Amino acid sequence: MSVSTAAADRSAPCAADLPGPLPVLGRDVTVPLVTGGEVTYAALDYAASAPALQRVWDDVAAYAPYYGSVHRGAGYLSQLSTDLFENARATVAEFLDCRGGDEVVFTRSTTDSLNLLAAALPAGCQVFVFETEHHASLLPWRDARVTYLDAPRTPGEAVATLERALAARDPYGPALVCVTGASNVTGELWPVRELAAAAHAHGARIVLDAAQLAPHHPVSVRELDVDWVAFSGHKLYAPFGSGVLAGRSDWLREADPYLAGGGASRKVSRRADGGVDVEWHESAARHEAGSPNVIGAYSIASACKALTEAGFDTLVAREQHLVDTVRRGLAEVPQVRVLSLFGDDAPRVGVISFVVEGWNSSHFAAALSAEYGIGVRDGLFCAHPLLRTLLGSDPQAQGECGAPEAAPGEKSLNAVRVSFGAGTPDEHVERFLRAVKELVTDGARWNYRTEDGRCVPDAGTESGADTRGGTGPAV
Repeated sequence: MSVSTAAADRSAPCAADLPGPLPVLGRDVTVPLVTGGEVTYAALDYAASAPALQRVWDDVAAYAPYYGSVHRGAGYLSQLSTDLFENARATVAEFLDCRGGDEVVFTRSTTDSLNLLAAALPAGCQVFVFETEHHASLLPWRDARVTYLDAPRTPGEAVATLERALAARDPYGPALVCVTGASNVTGELWPVRELAAAAHAHGARIVLDAAQLAPHHPVSVRELDVDWVAFSGHKLYAPFGSGVLAGRSDWLREADPYLAGGGASRKVSRRADGGVDVEWHESAARHEAGSPNVIGAYSIASACKALTEAGFDTLVAREQHLVDTVRRGLAEVPQVRVLSLFGDDAPRVGVISFVVEGWNSSHFAAALSAEYGIGVRDGLFCAHPLLRTLLGSDPQAQGECGAPEAAPGEKSLNAVRVSFGAGTPDEHVERFLRAVKELVTDGARWNYRTEDGRCVPDAGTESGADTRGGTGPAV
């Protein structure tokens, strides 16, 4: 069963039976409003970075006094840190339901993980990637033979498109398919298991970009039958600076180290001719040169444990309630168009992008922040080709609030994205929906200008009229 099929099989949750959000850092932070006063910040940009779970932060704080070097010392703190680091590796492997023999490599992020894998591709490897991917999984393959696949409009079309492309390739060379588990733009779930089956049927391997999937749904390497999976700690309710690449060891073991240095090397000796001979590790350490980010690894493992103990069935049900609430609320505003590849009925995680008729998205997001204390994302979300398909226009490098507004009937140049997860209170999505309706009906209450490419409130210029139009430096 694919990720998308499993989600579709879940019945609609009853809000009264759902637990509250998981405690996260920043849940009580207040921010000033340009209209006066303060309000509790509504963090609705989880797709960019989710707030750290309080549990994760507490675990890291408890370990911090015992911080020591990993794999490099005989002292108690060094030994304790080494055990903690390696136990974190085992925890992540269990969280992902890895196969025996799979390696878990700690990296800096999803982007770093996929670049590591790109550097480990066998000679002559052909890579197949849909144009709908985030840039982290679209761009690392520039040194390989890359086939970019057109955006599909249904999950079935995605599988058929991949099968046709694989059938036309050289069947004797190595090949890799890269696919997202959940879109960072639409939140839609992709048919990962079916794509993996198609890849393997044609002698190719597959890597899953789970940056947007792992925080919202269980990810089983075994059940999905993917060869590798990559994700980031800062989207999984852990602090910045850590990531994971997990999966088959052979390509990683046969490749040159991602970085050369201590930790990756097992033995180094001088040759008679003055050169150096190096024997590299064959385990995950081969690609973890330098002093490892033990706190980053530990924080990811702590987040994995916290999500597992909370129960993914419960987390998925509560998030589906929030998804349904947001989609129903946006559907009540005729000027709002929600972006989708697979259609309204496609299962998705808590990531929803939309455009508002007559509004520049940067201006709309700035007003949500300044006037309502709501943090969302605007722009192109590091997925330019996908936005080009969804918007039916050529995306601009940035959406300035002084740029021409999209008039009724015209195509938008960028979009607004609202995203949420295990730490999101109902009140935050309710405030968001109320704000959307008020902005569309009444316009912004403040004037805005462009500063360093961003739309910001114009100090002391409260609006007395409809502010949705205009092309000058202030709107």
